[in-house]
Amino acid sequence: MSYRIGLLDKSPLDGNEPAEQALDRTVHLAQTAEKLGYSRFWVAEHHNNPGVAGSAPEVLIGHLLARTSTIRIGSGGIMLNHYSPYKVAEVARLLATLAPGRVDLGVGKAPGGLPEAARALRQVDDALLAPFERKLADLSAYLSGTASLRAFPIPATAPQRFMLGASVESAELANRYGWTLVHAGHIDGDEAQLEAVIAASDRKPVLALAAIAAESAEAARALAGDLTRWRLHIPGRQSVNLGSEAAAERYAAEIGAAEYRIERKTPRVLLGTAHDIHAHLQDLHRRHGIDEFIIDCPVSQSGARIASITQIAAHVRETHDA
Repeated sequence: MSYRIGLLDKSPLDGNEPAEQALDRTVHLAQTAEKLGYSRFWVAEHHNNPGVAGSAPEVLIGHLLARTSTIRIGSGGIMLNHYSPYKVAEVARLLATLAPGRVDLGVGKAPGGLPEAARALRQVDDALLAPFERKLADLSAYLSGTASLRAFPIPATAPQRFMLGASVESAELANRYGWTLVHAGHIDGDEAQLEAVIAASDRKPVLALAAIAAESAEAARALAGDLTRWRLHIPGRQSVNLGSEAAAERYAAEIGAAEYRIERKTPRVLLGTAHDIHAHLQDLHRRHGIDEFIIDCPVSQSGARIASITQIAAHVRETHDA
């Protein structure tokens, strides 16, 4: 059985270190992933979060492309609701021109931060914001060259397009505009939901998972720390995941929500040896036909993260070569 594995990185800070060290670690991680044979290396978008340095993936992608040679580099993802689709298309096409055949454009509709940061990014009231589908439709037209307004430059090889989501509605939206869905299994690990999304998708989705490999399952659990997350449900709005109950309360207060519900969740993280993680990936590949995974390793310690991705890559490579 054969499948590919890519990596997602958020440039987390390890304690009180300078942001420069976290970003240097992201570069090193991308270079290591390239040497180990990972298929892709994606960077995320987070705002007003002192624990991560990755606030502008389009800038970091260019930096990573210049410091790697073969691995695909992309966004996982750019939060399209905040931005002009035309500008996103120009940036993606420019990157794809600078690094032909190596650029992935992943977009999502999560806020990537609290409402105050979202308002600062958009500089427009939510009531005046274009719906996500409208923005996705416009971006698709600019990237495909079917819009009357052209987005230059035009690369010889277009960036590959991915849409992040975890619902059947997201799968249907990706189908409508010709994007490959990346199912957010690292956020929503429900097996029935995954099956529903696969059934609704025109093309096989990529599956994002969180995983930590160590010498033992106990060691992996120790590296994971507190995995608790808080999901905020507000009537008429997209549910959002926050890192603490206080952050969820603040989010609701910043948008003036009178009615809301906060749900405590423990996201599914694969914890164990590289063999354990490989067995799980192989099972998903066999049962669902998933042929590509994006792995998020939620560990800030540099050595532990490098060790984890090295063990996973080596075990999968050995298994495929057997």
